[in-house]
Amino acid sequence: MSNTVAVPAATVPAAEESPGPRRARDDRWVAWLFLAPVLLGFAVFYLYPTIRGVWYSVTDYSLLNTPDFVGADNYRELVSDGQFWNSLKVTAYYVVLNIGSQTVLALGLAALMHRLTGSVVVRATMLLPWLVPNVTVGLLWMWLLDSNLGFVNHLLGMLGVDNRAYLNSPDWAMPSVALVNTWAYTGYTALLLYAGMLQIPPHLYESAALDGAGELRMFRRITLPLLRPILALVLVVSLIGSFQIFDTVAVTTKGGPVGATRVIYFYIYQQAFTYFHMGYAAAAAMVLVVILGVLTAVQMRLLRASRSDLT
Repeated sequence: MSNTVAVPAATVPAAEESPGPRRARDDRWVAWLFLAPVLLGFAVFYLYPTIRGVWYSVTDYSLLNTPDFVGADNYRELVSDGQFWNSLKVTAYYVVLNIGSQTVLALGLAALMHRLTGSVVVRATMLLPWLVPNVTVGLLWMWLLDSNLGFVNHLLGMLGVDNRAYLNSPDWAMPSVALVNTWAYTGYTALLLYAGMLQIPPHLYESAALDGAGELRMFRRITLPLLRPILALVLVVSLIGSFQIFDTVAVTTKGGPVGATRVIYFYIYQQAFTYFHMGYAAAAAMVLVVILGVLTAVQMRLLRASRSDLT
């Protein structure tokens, strides 16, 4: 007789069904929810005024009448308007003075901070002029440049330079305005460039120093090429901001003397709110938008702003 005991077969649990691929969570509505306030503000304060500006530019609107469609009459008048072209020439002169001086000084200050000191106090001090309202800056420098009581003339007089009414001189008024805005914005521009320099790997400078390169050579061969995307951004922002100069001119020179500082923004303001040629002013503003768009595109293209040598 066999003593073999039958062992019951082990119960094998049924294989669990593997769940199917989970659907990716769609968070786009959350993104649109966060973007909604910005998009609403853009539509109310930028898109709608732009559309109205385009419409007014093809009308004879004067703030005192109902706008009537006149087609391209305003644009045809702009072509033959000598004051309009002179305001563009004056603005271009200011842009060259302001961007040239501001960029050179800002690059020098940013390089000094990058290579010598990272002091928060120094950075905060450089930002102070940018925090002062432009109207206050204009009034301050109008007093400093006064031919009789101004500190600048007093200081230059100690060096043997004759007193000069800088803001009342056709030759010196625009360079003086450019100097004022250079003083106000150089610190802010330098901080932007300094932030870009911080992205450059330090080992590149260490390797160059071991090879015997000096600071000037490292600046030309390392800093400037690798800073190109940030420098392009700064130049584009400075270009647009320079074309939009208004408050400094309105406070100090009011477009004078003899139109030497009548920049395009001040010319548009005069046409709209002094002579009530709102439609004509809107046409001039649309032309300015096109000019800035073309200059920005050319600038970005020439500077190859979308490519960096860091990769």
